[in-house]
Order: sequence, then C-alpha cells, then structure tokens
Amino acid sequence: MDTSRSFNIARLRSPLALLLSVLICAAALRLGSLFTTPHIGPWYSGLAKPFFTPPNWAFPVVWPVLFLLMAVALWRILTRSAVPLTRNYALLPFAVQLALNVLWSYAFFASRSPAAGMIVIVALLAAIIWTIAAFRRYDSLAAWLLAPYLLWVAYACALNAGIWRLNP
Repeated sequence: MDTSRSFNIARLRSPLALLLSVLICAAALRLGSLFTTPHIGPWYSGLAKPFFTPPNWAFPVVWPVLFLLMAVALWRILTRSAVPLTRNYALLPFAVQLALNVLWSYAFFASRSPAAGMIVIVALLAAIIWTIAAFRRYDSLAAWLLAPYLLWVAYACALNAGIWRLNP
C-alpha cells in the first residue's frame, strides 16, 4: 500500500472525525437544553436549593466547555486508536454516558423530578467512570479530558441530592 496515500487519507479523516465528534456532542448538548430551558424559570427557580448552588449563569458557561472537552476526547479516540471502529469498545460507554446526560435533563427538568434525576445522575457518574476507563486503554489524554466532566457531574449529583432533600 502506498504510505503517502494512507497518510493523506488519515489527515483528511482527522478533521472529519473532529467535525463529527463536535456535531455529536453539540446535538446532545442541544437536546438536553431543550429539556432544561423551558423549566428553569417557573419550576427550577421556585425550588429550595442547597447553599452551594452556583448562580444560574454558570450552567450555560460550564456545560458547553465540558461538551467541547468530550468532543475532543471522542475525536482522539476515533483518530488515535489503531483498533477498527467496529471493535473499539470505548465508543459504547461514551454513547451510554452521552445518552444518560440527555436523559438526566429530561428526568430532572422536563419531568420535574429530582428523584428521577437522582437515579439517572448516579448512573451517569458510573457511565463517565466507565468511559474514562475505556478511553484510558486507547489514549490517556482522552481519558484526562473527561476528568472535569466527571468532577462537574459529581458536583451536580450533590446538587441534585440537595434539591431532592429540600423539596420532598
């Protein structure tokens, strides 16, 4: 096989993989916000919240950064792995955690249920840990890019628990 041709294909695939990664993560972010935004005003603002609740402006700043880090981590897995995509087992936990992230927005905000949100966010934490472990097998930097996401979701889990406790 012509190595210069395979190098050119790899160089072309990398920007396409980055675009695909960003689009996938942006779609999940957008879908989650569709479940969240309509309920921030009337429902969420009326809930009792723990003392460590961040200001409302923090959420639309933090989440896009975390989703961008997720996209870059996914891109690294898609382009750095020597394993064919059909056998890249890191993609399954990533898809699961992304789906759970969207599901949490639905469970907590759209369903107006901190209890349901609690169930989903605990599963989300487990899925993020699973994803980090799976990514580490292929690319340690990709795994580390998910560390801020894990920390934020752990914080969100404590926040969810506090809201659930304060609003029986």
